Amino acid sequence: MRPTPRPSPASPPCGPTAAGAPAPGGGRDSGARWHLRTPGAACPPANCRPASTTSARAAAGPGKMNLEEYFERIGFHGSFDKPDLATLKLIHKQHVMSVPFENLSIHCGEKNVMDLDAAFNKIVRRGRGGWCLENNFLFGWVLREMGYDTTSLGSRVFDHSLNDFGPLDSHFINKVVIDGKAYITDVSFGMSFQLWEPLELVSGMDQPQAAGVFRLLDQGEMWVLEKTGRKPEVLNPEFAKSSLVKRNETNQIYCFTLVPREAEHFLEINHKLQNETSLFTNKSICSLQAPTGFRALIGWTYGEVTYKPDEGVDVLDIRNIMDDEIEQILLEKFNIKLQNKLQPVNNKSHYTF
Repeated sequence: MRPTPRPSPASPPCGPTAAGAPAPGGGRDSGARWHLRTPGAACPPANCRPASTTSARAAAGPGKMNLEEYFERIGFHGSFDKPDLATLKLIHKQHVMSVPFENLSIHCGEKNVMDLDAAFNKIVRRGRGGWCLENNFLFGWVLREMGYDTTSLGSRVFDHSLNDFGPLDSHFINKVVIDGKAYITDVSFGMSFQLWEPLELVSGMDQPQAAGVFRLLDQGEMWVLEKTGRKPEVLNPEFAKSSLVKRNETNQIYCFTLVPREAEHFLEINHKLQNETSLFTNKSICSLQAPTGFRALIGWTYGEVTYKPDEGVDVLDIRNIMDDEIEQILLEKFNIKLQNKLQPVNNKSHYTF
């Protein structure tokens, strides 16, 4: 088990890959080209990929992590000449449109481990999603391999039961510096708080995206991420007053400092997030971004959210599903086929679409 990403020989841990150096395992100097899938279009589930690809990988064994497989997973194509902002925006969006934010493993009798190889095999080779300690950990590795000046950070998520930020760095994010400007990347928060593109690290500037207007606020000892969204329009009257529907238009999401964090910082947190009092053990969650919004499964509740900024609303189409529908929903809506049986959970704990 390897708890930390392999650093570049010329850089400290969490530092950038040397500019112009060949990307280990293939990458921007490999000359490889990939078919670009339209962002948000379905990515073939692991069991539906071309037989030649699947059988070749099975015969070869797990193998080393490499950028080519990751690019194929998210539908990124082309050769990239330099680690610029345009490419960063593209792979960020492709990731959130292709890889679900989900915690299903811990509801299938499995454990999430803080291990880069495990995250790569799960997300890239098995066609699964993951939570931030997998998705953003993997994305940080990808950025370094592509030559981006990348630093991993920890953040504290806003806890509505405390009306304050939680005490632990329970959320993993990455900071990227391009041409002297810093950006925050986060491909794994999920639901309506999910960034589709990086945010420039500038205090108080409105940064509109599909989900609403995001803002980063410099509060001296820490930075705060907040979002102003739109009013919910709930189609199913059974859910008109549901606690799953977000009511506040402006919400604080998380706070963070710029202190670099390595993987070891999150090892104990990874364990605590899987104990009986955690949100993630009290709710089984899966969400995936789509070109017009996102779709999500929380316990037995499935919903599709459509952003309508011109009308100032988000349209929520929510319904409860039966146990025998879950496997089909996961496959058709999230391209996920689980190896073990899911035990859905939706205990009382604050969480919204």
